[in-house]
Amino acid sequence: MAAAATMAAAARELMLRAGASDMEEEEGPLGGGPGLQEPLQLGELDISSDEFILDEVDVHIQANLEDELVKEALKTGVDLRHYSKQVELELQQIEQKSIRDYIQESENIASLHNQITACDAVLELMEQMLGAFQSDLSSISSEIRTLQEQSGAMNIRLRNRQAVRGKLGELVDGLIVPSALITAILEAPVTEPRFLEQLQELDAKAAAVREQEARGTAACADVRGILDRLRVKAVTKIREFILQKIYSFRKPMTNYQIPQTALLKYRFFYQFLLGNERATAKEIRDEYVETLSKIYLSYYRSYLGRLMKVQYEEVAEKDDLMGVEDTAKKGFFSKPSLRSRNTIFTLGTRGSVISPTELEAPILVPHTAQRGEQRYPFEALFRSQHYALLDNSCREYLFICEFFVVSGSAAHELFNAVMGRTLSMTLKHLESYLTDCYDAIAVFLCIHIVLRFRNIAAKRDVPALDRYWEQVLALLWPRFELILEMNVQSVRSTDPQRLGGLDTRPHYITRRYAEFSSALVSINQTIPNERTMQLLGQLQVEVENFVLRVAAEFSSRKEQLVFLINNYDMMLGVLMERAADDSKEVESFQQLLNARTQEFIEELLSPPFGGLVAFVKEAEALIERGQAERLRGEEARVTQLIRGFGSSWKSSVESLSQDVMRSFTNFRNGTSIIQQPQLRALPARAELINIHHLMVELKKHKPNF
Repeated sequence: MAAAATMAAAARELMLRAGASDMEEEEGPLGGGPGLQEPLQLGELDISSDEFILDEVDVHIQANLEDELVKEALKTGVDLRHYSKQVELELQQIEQKSIRDYIQESENIASLHNQITACDAVLELMEQMLGAFQSDLSSISSEIRTLQEQSGAMNIRLRNRQAVRGKLGELVDGLIVPSALITAILEAPVTEPRFLEQLQELDAKAAAVREQEARGTAACADVRGILDRLRVKAVTKIREFILQKIYSFRKPMTNYQIPQTALLKYRFFYQFLLGNERATAKEIRDEYVETLSKIYLSYYRSYLGRLMKVQYEEVAEKDDLMGVEDTAKKGFFSKPSLRSRNTIFTLGTRGSVISPTELEAPILVPHTAQRGEQRYPFEALFRSQHYALLDNSCREYLFICEFFVVSGSAAHELFNAVMGRTLSMTLKHLESYLTDCYDAIAVFLCIHIVLRFRNIAAKRDVPALDRYWEQVLALLWPRFELILEMNVQSVRSTDPQRLGGLDTRPHYITRRYAEFSSALVSINQTIPNERTMQLLGQLQVEVENFVLRVAAEFSSRKEQLVFLINNYDMMLGVLMERAADDSKEVESFQQLLNARTQEFIEELLSPPFGGLVAFVKEAEALIERGQAERLRGEEARVTQLIRGFGSSWKSSVESLSQDVMRSFTNFRNGTSIIQQPQLRALPARAELINIHHLMVELKKHKPNF
């Protein structure tokens, strides 16, 4: 079928070529008339070509013969010539029909040609317009770039001009002196708010002019004269105002804290003077220092003198020591001693002076105390004096730092210039008083007052008094140690034979020690100090030795033990009232009391129950060694001991109870001792006596409180 189509196509091509040749012969070329005939282009069918190869024709023929359609045509016997003519005829018909169609559509084709021509003209015009528009866009783009460059340059110039305008505006504003400033400085009182506001403005302008002059700005010369005259006027008014406030301090009965508070409201005045007229600022500072230093010195000298007049008339003297006997004789011209030396060794309510409520209580008013005939110990006067000093010093230091604009070492120097004379006077007075002071408790309380005041000053952030506190402690500590050592020496050198008649009751020297030691221990517990504990340890050793020396003056061992127990019990009781239960002093005396109590029990039991106690001890020792069989040979001895114990134990217990109660001043201590020997007698075993009867007798000697 492909071969038939190929042949048909070839036939159509030949016919078309032939038709075209006939038309050309009839019509000729486009120029009109018949022309030269162009050679026929047969392509692959051109057998006259040199390129035609017979071998290839055989191949094509063979391929066509293998086509199914050709095979079918050969089988059926179709005449190829007839079929070829038929195809050719059909092609001619189709060609004629196509020509007629072209002729019929010629007008449309012509119209289409005209439209295409018009469109081409329009497109050409559009091309020209687009070309012109493209050229315009190119020129506009270049213009935009040019405008952008010009805009950037203008923006830079604008920023530069704005920066110059700002700087120039600041310069002009700093140099211009407004009329409101001139009016306020010249006419307004210094206490008005507008004067202070314009003074700050004047200070800022003066600083700006000085800065611009350093840069070489010529315009400063135009306003320098005006600013100088205004500065002189302001300095004059400020100087008069501040000096007037300082002079008001000198008026009698003036509360200088009020003008000080008023000056703080105008502290910028001094800052202005410091920046514009240092000579005037120095004059004001010197005048303030001179005035306040005299006021403080006069006030504290007067207050201190009047304060000492309300001190107790009876104060401790050099003979009022712990080891001095009450019966010691004095010379004819000697001063009378204290009515009772025990008062200087007793703390009582004196310790309240270092309590938080009393420590910062209002200061004492001497004339009020004199009017009420009130008297105070030295530590109360010391607290009042130094609390006033602390309060005023803190206020003064803070005022100096804020008003005079100083800090650090400069603030310390200015504070010492104001308060130095007062502090020196106070130190000299304290040193003079301590020379004749022998009240150790008062000195120790003063030490703790200083330690607490130093902490308060640190909390208020006022370091200016640190050196003063150190100087005060440097006076108090040596004096306290000296008084304590004097008491230690007095106890060490006490001769028991010179103490007069002795009895087994607690000695007054041990009572003094107990009160004194408990007082110092209770005070020292608040702020512990190792040196104090060492000195108290030395005093304790001497007191223990003293008690042993006095006990040796008694002839019987029983009296010695009673004396020792009474003194140890008394000292332990006093110490436990104020000191902690685990303090060294309490533990030491507790051990001494227990040891002497056990010894006394054995001494007490020896006369009535000595044989029984000795036998019980021997029996316990034999049992512990595993020799209990040896006790069988002691039946006669045990029988005699038991009979004696059963017949006399009740009367012996009653006699012992009465003896103990007569010997010991502390009823509770005596009762506890009574219980111990009676319980020690119980190892005689319950089956030897009526144990119920014995317990009833024991209960009779128990305390009812």
